[in-house]
Amino acid sequence: MAKRRKVGNLLGLHIMATLSIQPMHPYEMAAQLKAFGKDQDIKIQWGSLYTVVQNLEKHGFIEATETVREGRRPERTVYRLTDAGRHEMSDWVRELVGTPEPEFPKLQAALSVVGVLPPDEVIELLTQRLAILAVENDRMRFELRGLVDQVPRLFLVEAEFRLAMREAEVTWITGLLGDLREGRMPGMTAWRQIHETGELPDDLSGLMSET
Repeated sequence: MAKRRKVGNLLGLHIMATLSIQPMHPYEMAAQLKAFGKDQDIKIQWGSLYTVVQNLEKHGFIEATETVREGRRPERTVYRLTDAGRHEMSDWVRELVGTPEPEFPKLQAALSVVGVLPPDEVIELLTQRLAILAVENDRMRFELRGLVDQVPRLFLVEAEFRLAMREAEVTWITGLLGDLREGRMPGMTAWRQIHETGELPDDLSGLMSET
């Protein structure tokens, strides 16, 4: 079971990892995170970055070292990672890597209620999704091939994982589409009747049977 973290926002973990390299002020942290594409690894609300920084400082994971001014720009506080922060960062990464936790992708949520749409529309939408995935996955493969000789694999494994998950999604959706198009999905007739008549059948066993 996952620990309850004092700062549970994953942006906090990435901020600590960024500061493990060198002290920075929040503007530099944001620039580094964007430069390394971390917004593709986690959902980042950039407006909350300063709040997360403040929470990390409040709990002793980072601390201010100095305030700097560049030209006419406002003063900026430079932060560094504390020993407590380094321990929290390492412990958090160990937990995330070694302990599986339930994840709830948006597609999974949609599939749990996909029956509210008629089957033919679901087929059309899944076909559309596959076409988009094909283009995006090709782009990701091309980008990875271009980086493999320039960047150590250690810094590419998250992109490899993201691509692998998307390729697995393509494989699964392709199989589901085959079952839908060929009528191999149990209950197709009852599913269509629900949308044609607007009424649920008295006996829902038809949704369990072969069409």
